[in-house]
Amino acid sequence: MSKADELKRQAAAKALELVEPGMRLGLGTGSTAVQFVELLGARVAQGLDVIGVATSERTRVQAQSLGIPLADLDDLPELDLTIDGTDEFDPDLRLIKGGGGALLREKIVAAASRRMVVITDASKAVKRLGKFPLPVEINRFGAEATRHLIAREAAAAGSNGPIALRKDAAGQPFVTDGGHYIFDCAFGIIPAPEDLAARLSAVPGVVEHGLFIGYARAVISAGAEGVTIYGSLA
Repeated sequence: MSKADELKRQAAAKALELVEPGMRLGLGTGSTAVQFVELLGARVAQGLDVIGVATSERTRVQAQSLGIPLADLDDLPELDLTIDGTDEFDPDLRLIKGGGGALLREKIVAAASRRMVVITDASKAVKRLGKFPLPVEINRFGAEATRHLIAREAAAAGSNGPIALRKDAAGQPFVTDGGHYIFDCAFGIIPAPEDLAARLSAVPGVVEHGLFIGYARAVISAGAEGVTIYGSLA
């Protein structure tokens, strides 16, 4: 296991301490969430009684392979706790998510949860959001028109930079689990995250954006000095 994966596993292990019998859990997507689901599967094998809602098909397949009971969000519209990773976070616990392409389902699940706790390694901490390109999930119809509107609204919020259609390994447009495209917006430092989030949400064609503002109750970050908690785990 690489050093980075070891740190992610430390954060995941700390998050696992929050899980109690009978909980309804949102299961995140990404390399750090993979560690949490693996650890959770071991606990379930030992008799822990929980039920999960996966934020992506990848997570669903992993959870099923580990014997973690799953349900649809339509069956469990209210969750106790979601554990998910992030691409970056700032001191106000604002996040950029969506590098793995699951931002829409991740945000729906987070919104349905009483608590969202983020697990990550210390490299994802930033003073100001924008080091990681902001993913924006869009409807495939009129993609180029939507790109222009995103650029216009982003500029009005003080954010400018290349907006690239995400491609898969074969060089084709990446398609999300929901059948949408993703634009990766390399804006650099985002001076007004709340304003940008509101403007992007109002663009016809934008399905969801990767700014998660007001969702995370806490961030568990593992680094060389150990595990640091930002926010409250309560």
